[in-house]
Amino acid sequence: MQNVEFKCELRDPGLARLIAGKIGARRVATLRQVDTYYKVPDGRLKKRECEGEPTEYIFYHRLNRSRPKLSHFTIYSEDEARSRFGARDLPVWLVVSKTRDLWMYGGVRIHLDQVDNLGNFMEGEALVTPSQHLGACHEAIAKVREHFAPATGELIATSYSDLLAFEMQARTEGAPPVG
Repeated sequence: MQNVEFKCELRDPGLARLIAGKIGARRVATLRQVDTYYKVPDGRLKKRECEGEPTEYIFYHRLNRSRPKLSHFTIYSEDEARSRFGARDLPVWLVVSKTRDLWMYGGVRIHLDQVDNLGNFMEGEALVTPSQHLGACHEAIAKVREHFAPATGELIATSYSDLLAFEMQARTEGAPPVG
């Protein structure tokens, strides 16, 4: 599967919720998610645990760049992941915990995230489908970014796992925290 996605700073979560309501986005849920990232030789693999939902493993490839980007991903059940990546436990890289307000706006999933030890962020994801081609996904993402511009800041090139790893390294080296 593929989607077009972006991530950015969320400077005003309250304003972002107001904007979501004003543009007619539909609030789906507030989720508490724990993503365990594993060391794998190629791509990224995370186990996502969310209360009330089955555990899923998400394997993906994506460029680290700040502008909206194409992501290739596969979602596995626990049994499928063990079959694909081996029955033995993989080495854990790190764990990212967050509270996510999930909204839908047309074909775009909007995530208003509060990430433990990092701060507030917004993500947008538009799934590439036969009825929503790549160009349409980029257009939908651009529209979402435009709507939310008053509440957001800089685009973020990397995953929460990369940001958290950088933050942990900075703390170890005695640098001031990022967020």
